[in-house]
Amino acid sequence: MLGVAAILGGQAIEGGHLGLFVQPAALLIVVGGTLAAVLLHHPLPVFLRGMRMARWAFRPPACEASTLIRRVVQWSHTARQESILALEKHLNVTHDPFQRTGLQLLIDGADATRLRETLDVQIAGFETAERQAARVWEAAGGYAPTLGILGAVMGLIHVMENLSDPSKLGSGIAVAFVATIYGVGFANLLFLPVANKIKFTIARRVTEREIVCDGLIAIAQGDNPRIIEARLKGYL
Repeated sequence: MLGVAAILGGQAIEGGHLGLFVQPAALLIVVGGTLAAVLLHHPLPVFLRGMRMARWAFRPPACEASTLIRRVVQWSHTARQESILALEKHLNVTHDPFQRTGLQLLIDGADATRLRETLDVQIAGFETAERQAARVWEAAGGYAPTLGILGAVMGLIHVMENLSDPSKLGSGIAVAFVATIYGVGFANLLFLPVANKIKFTIARRVTEREIVCDGLIAIAQGDNPRIIEARLKGYL
């Protein structure tokens, strides 16, 4: 909203007519063309996931790092004071699939090396799937300016068809370049910022899984709960 206000405010200061920016044909070319290109670029499930993740740009998931550290430390106290098998009671109240997998492996007697290998594969798969969805918005940011140029060229072609009436040339050329404004504006004020915000959120979510992974490995190695807590707080 701030970016749009700055552009419209600059146009008003220069004495330009704000209604000039309202061009349905240019909007259709840029938005419709970008949507078509992105749909062709990505499989439909990845595209739909990217659309759902767009809300993270404005309402990202809550940060759970501190909560996870406290939870892992609680697990370590249980394992140290009772036994690894006593973690079964925590498994029954844990709903996150990644945490359940790690706890189950630990209860089943997996050593630190096997635990690391298994959880690292899951973390890598999670990050790959999430970043593929984020690239939907990156792709849109790449296609939109090109579609804006295409819209401008189409508008200029229409202007050339009316060279017999010089009085319409100025306004016709101005309207033609609105498509370029749409393409560059959508790319730099919406698509690319959304993509970068999603990637930032993904990095944080990956870190949260690494906290759980490192904590479980430390428990498997029999580390002291205070040492585990001090190590995991390094992620904050």
